[in-house]
Amino acid sequence: MGKLIFRQIARKQSGFTLVEILVAMAIFALIAVGSVTMLSAVTTQNELSDERMKALQDMQRAMLIIERDFLQMVPRKTRAEGEVSDTLVFAGKFSFESDSGSIGFVRSGWHNPQLTLRRSTMQSVAYRTQDKKLERLYSTYVDNAIGVEPKARVLLEGVESISFEFLEKFDSKKFEWKQAESVEELPIAVAIIIESEAYGEIRREFKVRR
Repeated sequence: MGKLIFRQIARKQSGFTLVEILVAMAIFALIAVGSVTMLSAVTTQNELSDERMKALQDMQRAMLIIERDFLQMVPRKTRAEGEVSDTLVFAGKFSFESDSGSIGFVRSGWHNPQLTLRRSTMQSVAYRTQDKKLERLYSTYVDNAIGVEPKARVLLEGVESISFEFLEKFDSKKFEWKQAESVEELPIAVAIIIESEAYGEIRREFKVRR
């Protein structure tokens, strides 16, 4: 009787069987695989969200810069190759070495506190696309010396093309948007059309003439 009880106790304390251990390992492996897959999916979504947020912030920043420039456009003539040009706004395809549309003009409001810097408060700026990048060209002086190239700042990437339109007035009640061309007076308003890989077509309109 004592031997029988001892055998029963020994069986109870013998531990897990090989099959039970394999089943437990399989369950833990499935849980681990599921956890890694879920973590990878969450990480990928976070990266996509960060990329989209950055792209949106870049677009908002670019639009603020563009808006500031266009709203401060002034009727200031510039010198081209040392000669005064009657053109106030330069516009057209492939100008300024652009891959698509382009525009150039003079804007005011360039901060220069108490005129302490050796420049005016006006600035010559231009917009173009190169290698799918929207670039803003600018110069320290409105009239650069011959041979001085403007600086370029990339505002947006993934830009297929840009184009511009001017609002024209035909009579007291009729207005119409036309493809932008170089003009000798400020347009009533300017529209910029951006073809973006991420957002498609984006159009913004700015009133220029007060």
